[in-house]
Amino acid sequence: MRAVVARHRAATESLLAKLLPRVRNKVRYSLHCDAEVDDITQEALMAIVRGLPSYRGDGAFESWADRVAGRVAFAASSRVRAERSQLNLEDDSAGLNSLPEEAPSSEDCLLRRQFAKLLEQLSDEQRRVLVLHHVLDMSVPEMAEQLGIPFETVRSRLRLGRAHLRALFLAQYGEEAEP
Repeated sequence: MRAVVARHRAATESLLAKLLPRVRNKVRYSLHCDAEVDDITQEALMAIVRGLPSYRGDGAFESWADRVAGRVAFAASSRVRAERSQLNLEDDSAGLNSLPEEAPSSEDCLLRRQFAKLLEQLSDEQRRVLVLHHVLDMSVPEMAEQLGIPFETVRSRLRLGRAHLRALFLAQYGEEAEP
């Protein structure tokens, strides 16, 4: 960590290579707009490197990096929403929100797309806690700290998000399907 703070290029590159998949996943699941993922991921990684001198080492570095990436992704999400409403594109937002229509290369790819489409139908609050918990393996207390909301609110959003996601899945794919 000290080498990165001291601006050693090799140490910084090594740290960024280690963080890239984790940060990209967080950004991808936090945004509706796939076209922005790479740009926002780069913004988040730059914010992490710039913020390293302020990292006190109190908790796990990955949790700190997640919080920084989460703040960048949530700010970008708000910025995209504001731009959309400013341009009156609410009715024409399908191009920004939809996944590419190309044929999936595997069953796994198809399941990911189906899951991403279901996640898009959740409220931002429910989607955020589900992604933080199930994709980034954050605990409820960690999520409460990162989001700046009470513990019980996180638990409630997690419970409601799971129930809503389950209902959407069953409505879309039927009761006999397994998630």
